Amino acid sequence: MKLDTLALPAQFALEVRKSRFLAHAARADNADVALVFLDSVRSRDANHHCWAYRIGDAYRSSDDGEPSGTAGRPILAAIDGQQCDQVVVVVARWFGGIKLGAGGLVRAYGGAASECLRNATRILLIERARIGIDCQYEHVGAIHQLLAQFSAEKLDETFAGDGLHFDIELPRDRLEALQIAVRDATRGQAKVTEAIE
Repeated sequence: MKLDTLALPAQFALEVRKSRFLAHAARADNADVALVFLDSVRSRDANHHCWAYRIGDAYRSSDDGEPSGTAGRPILAAIDGQQCDQVVVVVARWFGGIKLGAGGLVRAYGGAASECLRNATRILLIERARIGIDCQYEHVGAIHQLLAQFSAEKLDETFAGDGLHFDIELPRDRLEALQIAVRDATRGQAKVTEAIE
């Protein structure tokens, strides 16, 4: 599945029965970036700042005082429904004096988040793959050169009795070419295994 992220931060305003909702969305490559964004868009006079982020398999959400499950989860569902990743969405609410009920809150928070993402400038995320490479010490230099050549990121390196094990992440569309290059550079002696994601 191809996923998008945001090229630029985005906003969307919505009014439901005198309550105002303002959604803010931005790219977040990690949880720290998401939480910094949350702090940066807080408005002192808003009653609630409900939010969610999705960063690969990691996700979090908060109802920020709204009834449980009526804000954070609908925002997260909007992120997933718009097929976005590496995204944080914060929806501020100014209470207008009329209670919306659980269903009304779910629709308002989820709807504001969904429209914000739908109207945002989005870019395609490059799908990535994680692999392991086991090689003998004599091939370590060749493996390091190949990693740079194929835009692969070394996540970990573990010493074994007769060589090294590398945990690697790279663009999925370069995986097959790297496997062939590793095989050729090591005369078939290095082993490449794809991690289960």
